[in-house]
Amino acid sequence: MMDDVKEAETLMPGGDPGGPVVTCDDHDDCGIRDVLDRLGDKWSVLVVVELAAGVRRFKELQRAVAGISQRMLTLTVRRLERDGLVTRTVHPTVPPQVDYELTEMGHSLTHLIKGLADWSRDHKSAITAARAAWDGQERHER
Repeated sequence: MMDDVKEAETLMPGGDPGGPVVTCDDHDDCGIRDVLDRLGDKWSVLVVVELAAGVRRFKELQRAVAGISQRMLTLTVRRLERDGLVTRTVHPTVPPQVDYELTEMGHSLTHLIKGLADWSRDHKSAITAARAAWDGQERHER
């Protein structure tokens, strides 16, 4: 398991084979697995992206994140709140109004998500071409 983590963490930022090597000698996984578990789920990144635009009420978030159920949004914001990425403010009204917003740490994550989105957009056609080539090769090998 440690070899897998070391191998994964020797990847170069930005895919640059000449760039600095990222290592994790102090801990088994440097907390990477916890972060990936949170941000690798289906909804967390989409909720963070929406909250990056500002404070949102629950229903606003639900409308903005297409396809998310009330239950999944509840679970997602609770997990993000537990991880310190989101704050939840309940206003004493009838019915209670609840606002969600990114914490400072949550905001610090947005530039990484933007970088991933930019990378995805920049490489979309190359990925599509690679997939088509691989799919064609798979059909011929079977």
